[in-house]
Amino acid sequence: MHLFYQPGIVSGESVQRLTEDDSRHAVKTLRLHVGDAIAVTDGHGNRYSAVIDLADARRCAFRITDTQTTPPRPFSIRICVAPTKNLDRIEWFIEKAVEVGIERISFFFGQHSERRVLKLDRLEKIAVAAMKQSLQSFLPTLDDALPFGEMLKTIVEQQRFIAHLPANEPPINLAKRATVTGEYTVLIGPEGDFAEKEIQQAIAAGFQMVTLGPNRLRTETAALTACQLLNFINV
Repeated sequence: MHLFYQPGIVSGESVQRLTEDDSRHAVKTLRLHVGDAIAVTDGHGNRYSAVIDLADARRCAFRITDTQTTPPRPFSIRICVAPTKNLDRIEWFIEKAVEVGIERISFFFGQHSERRVLKLDRLEKIAVAAMKQSLQSFLPTLDDALPFGEMLKTIVEQQRFIAHLPANEPPINLAKRATVTGEYTVLIGPEGDFAEKEIQQAIAAGFQMVTLGPNRLRTETAALTACQLLNFINV
């Protein structure tokens, strides 16, 4: 069954409408008609079984026939990452992380960041598409980019890690350092890595150094690897 995203579902209303983009996709691309069954999610864990009442490419209307609520996962993953110079790489990370499973993605500008401007509109569309593709009912939160120090002030998760390889002794792997059913935050630095001052700021804020494996990883690969490792230990 086709899954659509409608963040503005109003409880109690018998007839709802898809967004203009989803209406066009439903009618023009999928060629759905009146009476066809669809599934709709609000991105907050609610999934609705519905039937199309009006097959209009600008304002496709549907009628809800059943509601199912998915509880949040017993753990949560937040990746804080510096945007890459080539934005395609961050778009790739968002798509794959949403498919794998993630609750929040936060962006920051570090001392060595090569990209200093980030627009969330396209990234949010990629996240929505990945949520629908993987048939999930939760849309992860995407936070606008902040300076590194300001971003640290927003951290509330208890298990805090920074992916960094010091020159002397390698730290413990993230999969061994993290404990199951936790609330995690992992910091992933820019292409030029974290500045020493930023590493000290993170340690002072309660972050532990971890490794993601023996190989040197690109920013987007490191971010996805951290996400995958935390999902894996919670299987």
